[in-house]
Amino acid sequence: MKTRIFLAIFSAVAVGLSMNAAAAVKTIQLPPDGVQLKPSTLPGYAKAQANCVACHSAEYLLYQPPTAPRTYWDAMVKRMKAVFKAPIDDADMPLIVDYLAKTYGNEQPK
Repeated sequence: MKTRIFLAIFSAVAVGLSMNAAAAVKTIQLPPDGVQLKPSTLPGYAKAQANCVACHSAEYLLYQPPTAPRTYWDAMVKRMKAVFKAPIDDADMPLIVDYLAKTYGNEQPK
């Protein structure tokens, strides 16, 4: 009998707490990005805008080695899709890699 009463009280408290949690709205405001992707006429620029900075700041690219070859950027884009589940279309991946290699990697104009 005591177990039933305890379970009834516990259930009522749990329901009450979940209702209060659902009613409480929390908002967060992220700081503005201080770094933007380097503009380019390459088609991968728009694809990177749509896919890459939706998840992380463009500042992340500044910490990548400027001597990184195309294979590095290809591996990074594939990693973002496979490991972090970035919603990048397979057809867009070569365009993004091209933009990254030519804008942030070892294919930058000297």
